[in-house]
Amino acid sequence: AMTQQAPRHARRVYVGGLPPGANEQTVAKFFSQAIAAVGGTNSGGDSVVNVYINQEKKFAFVEFRTVEETSNAMALDGIMFEGASVRVRRPNDYNPAMAATLGPSTPNPNLNLAVIGLSQPGAVADGPDRIFVGGLPYYLTEEQCSELLGKFGAVRAFELVRDRETGNSKGYGFAVFEDPSVVDMACAGLNGVPMGDKTLTVRRATAAGQAKPDTDSVIAQAQQQIAMSMIGGGLPPANLNLPGMQLPGHNAAMPNMMPQMPGMLSSPPTRVVSLVDVVNVEELSDEVTYQEIKEDMQDECARYGTIASLEIPRPSSDGSYVGGFGKVFVQYENLEGSLKARNALNGRKFDGKVVKAEFYDESRFSAGDFS
Repeated sequence: AMTQQAPRHARRVYVGGLPPGANEQTVAKFFSQAIAAVGGTNSGGDSVVNVYINQEKKFAFVEFRTVEETSNAMALDGIMFEGASVRVRRPNDYNPAMAATLGPSTPNPNLNLAVIGLSQPGAVADGPDRIFVGGLPYYLTEEQCSELLGKFGAVRAFELVRDRETGNSKGYGFAVFEDPSVVDMACAGLNGVPMGDKTLTVRRATAAGQAKPDTDSVIAQAQQQIAMSMIGGGLPPANLNLPGMQLPGHNAAMPNMMPQMPGMLSSPPTRVVSLVDVVNVEELSDEVTYQEIKEDMQDECARYGTIASLEIPRPSSDGSYVGGFGKVFVQYENLEGSLKARNALNGRKFDGKVVKAEFYDESRFSAGDFS
């Protein structure tokens, strides 16, 4: 293990979101005990040698004895300290290239994080290509977030940060792409995109990893990538605030990139949800029954958001083929409503059948194409 002779930038971490009563002594004692508890030190005594606190902005710089202990401290991100979940990051002056020559730059994978209420570190290790994704609607799952990011490239891992007591999403997470070259393009393409009543914040997780690219060039690449991926559909331009940009749809270059899992999106999110096995097709021919079914569906689907349009294709009078017969198509005013509806209705039982809820291409819906 390296000693205190190692440069300070490699032995310090930034700790944000401190509770009001925190001071140098309590922070030092807490992190020393936490590192010892998870098995993050090979030496006795306190791991923390110095703490600087900015009381006004509620953050601290915590200095450890060794580079190894410092890297292990990065696994404590999200730990509860005096009732607050604190953020643990590398400082702005952290130099990954230089630090790599001084000792390990990632936490020991054998740390026993369970003893302090944290999950074991996954593939979302700290580094210059790790990205922060904030402003996520609370109802999104890890799989849905990974699929959203996956329009720019294969996602190695996505970690959704959750409240350890309730298990609910905190609205942000961290991700790593298989190909680091797509990071800037993904950040440029998704940062600032509205989702429901929130706006996405997508950037590199560490200040040291922040690239200084030609912004126009990166945005142009992102737009090109999105345009290519829109072959399979995507969100309407009205939902976005980057001129000419749309949230990516299915990536035609990587079909079936991820296996389907329970609750996972089978198609890219849109404002339109199609429902299968939610009505009795025999009852659609009768006008009175049809209107009753439509009113019932309107009431049920309105529980999840404001409905812009609802269509239930009916049998034709001449017996000709009708696209989408037996399905219900619901268009919501915004993506938040359609996501809630899809998550709530998919897998529910109706008249002994399991309902299948999927997102449907908006351009086809607008054109009356339900096939």
